[in-house]
Amino acid sequence: MSVAASRVRTPVESPLRRFWSQFSESRIALAGLAMLVLVVAAALFAPWLAPQNPYDLASLDLLDSRLAPGERGMSGGSYLLGTDGQGRDMLSAILYGLRVSLYVGVASGALALAIGSLAGVLAAYLGGRFEQLVMRIVDIQLGFPAILVALILLAVLGTGVDKIIIALVTVQWAYYARTARSAALVERNKEYIEAARALGLSAPRIVLRHLLPNALPPLIVVGTVQVAHAIALEATLSFLGLGLPATEPSLGLLIATGYEYLLSGKYWISVFPGVALLLLILSINLVGDQLRDVLNPRLSR
Repeated sequence: MSVAASRVRTPVESPLRRFWSQFSESRIALAGLAMLVLVVAAALFAPWLAPQNPYDLASLDLLDSRLAPGERGMSGGSYLLGTDGQGRDMLSAILYGLRVSLYVGVASGALALAIGSLAGVLAAYLGGRFEQLVMRIVDIQLGFPAILVALILLAVLGTGVDKIIIALVTVQWAYYARTARSAALVERNKEYIEAARALGLSAPRIVLRHLLPNALPPLIVVGTVQVAHAIALEATLSFLGLGLPATEPSLGLLIATGYEYLLSGKYWISVFPGVALLLLILSINLVGDQLRDVLNPRLSR
């Protein structure tokens, strides 16, 4: 009996399945993930879901401007979330605004992750003056408010999607660099790094093939938080008039254009984009909180 029992092999759980079982323990995180998937899908399929192309000036009618939610326009169609001051369907504008906000947040986050993580890992591996230089730059930048640095850069660069991505990358890379350096310092003196050095592997290969992959778990957690932060920062800058141009409205710009109508009772022009922005940032933060608990159980609440 003991021999037969010893031959029975316990099935090995795959890392992906183990990760999902730990992630799904939180119902709040699952709700946030479902909300995030819904929002991202709505943004990706906006050209097919939106009743109107808000960028097409030929499809806009000023006679349909500032219509209340559910009110019918001159063409006979009903606007579910109303229209803005230019006669744009608010539902369509929100769907297209989600696309712009997500693109800016993800693009700036990916670039900042690549630059900051590489700088942080190199600083930890090389040490010496290079590490001191990188960390002094990081300390100086983190000593200033992020929105102040972004405002100065946009005042010099001007408005536009590429300009605001550059500003957000400049603001964010220091967070990734500090996190990557801390994670790489833990891994730098481990046996597998010493073995790689003894085998004569080059420094770029050790950094890219060994140190950087093992520093990714905390960077993923920081990345989710920073994407939400980038979306909120872009919305703030667009609200102040230094973000995206009116031809490429994000959720922040939609809130800004509707702000002037709040006192006249046209609440939907500003409130509905604000709700969409809130749901987007909230869903990302809920997923990021659970990722933190799964990837770093010591920080679990």
